[in-house]
Amino acid sequence: MGRLTRMRAARPAGLPEADRCLVMGVVNVTPDSFSDGGQWFGADAAIAHGFELAAAGADMVDVGGESTRPGALRITEDEELRRIIPVITALATAGVVVSIDTMRARVAERALGAGARLVNDVSGGLADPEMSALIARAQVPYVVMHWRGHSVAMQDQAVYADVVKEVMAELTARVHALTDAGVDPDLLVVDPGLGFAKQPEHNWALLARLAEIGALAHPGAPFPVLVGASRKRFIGRLLAAPDGSPRSFADSDDATIALSGFAAAAGAWCVRVHAVPGNADAVRVAARLQQERFA
Repeated sequence: MGRLTRMRAARPAGLPEADRCLVMGVVNVTPDSFSDGGQWFGADAAIAHGFELAAAGADMVDVGGESTRPGALRITEDEELRRIIPVITALATAGVVVSIDTMRARVAERALGAGARLVNDVSGGLADPEMSALIARAQVPYVVMHWRGHSVAMQDQAVYADVVKEVMAELTARVHALTDAGVDPDLLVVDPGLGFAKQPEHNWALLARLAEIGALAHPGAPFPVLVGASRKRFIGRLLAAPDGSPRSFADSDDATIALSGFAAAAGAWCVRVHAVPGNADAVRVAARLQQERFA
């Protein structure tokens, strides 16, 4: 795998540069996403929310038209395009750095044409065999997430003997497949896939060893790591009430901020979050502490 012999860790070209972990704000143009389904379903509402996230400090805005919550059913490609293209066009035209959250190559291609700069694929290229060719041809940054199947049945696949080793091995296999297909490794970002085919204990184990994830293919030149912990169920379960009722999604934002600070200190390239201001503060605090630590 000669293409993986990388001289240094690279921040993907064409995306914001900063001496800290980046913040990606989420715009779910869906009626059924786990934390905010329906809030930004209409194009006008989604566009306004994207501008709000950017104004609040998001370095990028991640636009998605298909829910990937556990148990979610897929929508048609045409419906996904109908939802996201007007939103991406409006935000990108105004200068917002947009990523497209999709598993479909045709949707990704149309989104890039509308101004998106990054493809965030929760399947890591497994859901659509055309995705790797598109990324190789387009030469755009690409997020490779750990994935074991579609939402409707993914939790059946949450079985591991050693979750960190297995996630790293499966991500490495995806990185190899993509680079063999002609994708530049310096454009790849890896994501451990918190909450996707993972039980709570698996998510916590991956977070505790986050610094290892980016080094999965070449310890001397780690890949940038995207962390998507925001409002996920494993946080709500940790913060459950005395009667066992999980903390609500929106009421998990403070805990998400704590995790963003931790992820940034552990070397994450970017955190993907629903509520931007506190998370933007957390990554800046982590950066300042790291600056002092390595002074």
